[in-house]
Amino acid sequence: MTKKERAVLVTEALNREYGTEMMTYLHYETPWQLLFATILSAQCTDERVNLVTKDLYQKYRTVEDFAAAELSELEKDIYSTGFYKNKAKNLKACAQALLDRYDGEVPNDIDELTSLPGVGRKTANVVRGNIFGEPSIVVDTHVKRVSRLLGLTKETDPTKVEFDLMKLLPKDQWILYNVQVIAVGRTWCISGRPKCSECILRECCKTAETGQKKK
Repeated sequence: MTKKERAVLVTEALNREYGTEMMTYLHYETPWQLLFATILSAQCTDERVNLVTKDLYQKYRTVEDFAAAELSELEKDIYSTGFYKNKAKNLKACAQALLDRYDGEVPNDIDELTSLPGVGRKTANVVRGNIFGEPSIVVDTHVKRVSRLLGLTKETDPTKVEFDLMKLLPKDQWILYNVQVIAVGRTWCISGRPKCSECILRECCKTAETGQKKK
């Protein structure tokens, strides 16, 4: 089976199980709220981020509020998301950059997004895919690990994984793939304790096919 053939079977199985409705696990009402929530989600669960932003976005209601925030106070407000000092600095700097460069609006260009403080390709692609409907592949820990196990990539660098998947998956599947694979990673393909015999992708998974131990 070629990688392309395997990718077709994977996407068909994912769509049967989860459908094709666009969604994100992070809660937001505006583009900048999704941008900031995604920055906070680094090394943190979406559930925790949603708990934090529920109050955070009541306290800081605009980009201007974040830009004017007292850094030490903002650190306390996001403490439970981890790496709070760096995240607070990036949120404040990102808010100021949005005001200075884009009149407070979130840009949709990948280069403009990744030029913002705290914004890498993963964060930029979350925003582009969910806000602007731009075909984007988001590579987080679940996507990288599961994609390698499926046999769709051998790469470990997230950017290289992203470009491998772009070659294999149809564009209308790019943003969906992230959400669907996160669900697989949380339900069946759990790191260190996979449930291979129950997994919806067992028939098209290279690791399951060859009997290799999942990691």
